[in-house]
Amino acid sequence: MLVIESWVISDDSPVPVSSEVVLEALQSRIDGGQLETWLISSSGRSLAFVTNAERAMVMLLEDEGNPGEHAVDPGAQGSSGGFVLSNGQDDEYPDEDTVPLREAFRLVKQIVATGSWPADARWVVDC
Repeated sequence: MLVIESWVISDDSPVPVSSEVVLEALQSRIDGGQLETWLISSSGRSLAFVTNAERAMVMLLEDEGNPGEHAVDPGAQGSSGGFVLSNGQDDEYPDEDTVPLREAFRLVKQIVATGSWPADARWVVDC
């Protein structure tokens, strides 16, 4: 029997967000200056989304303490800053460890809908 996870935005209401509304919720948070969003699943997994409004770091963690895995953009050159965390920390990441915002939205929507990365997504397991 297949059980689909439900996801909630960790610092918003406890109402689950569906794949149909998650991108609208993320865009609203970005527009409001909230560049870091954590989604928590009913099975205890976490999905982190941190953006500078052009690129995003998308990480999927199986449980607390798990190093997780993150989306990558192989071959991307340089690095980008402006990834402001909720604690005020301003991070910079190599561009190959982030993806363009449009791709990040596609990944998040797929993970919320199905619980896994799209078949064509590029990601690496963090150690």
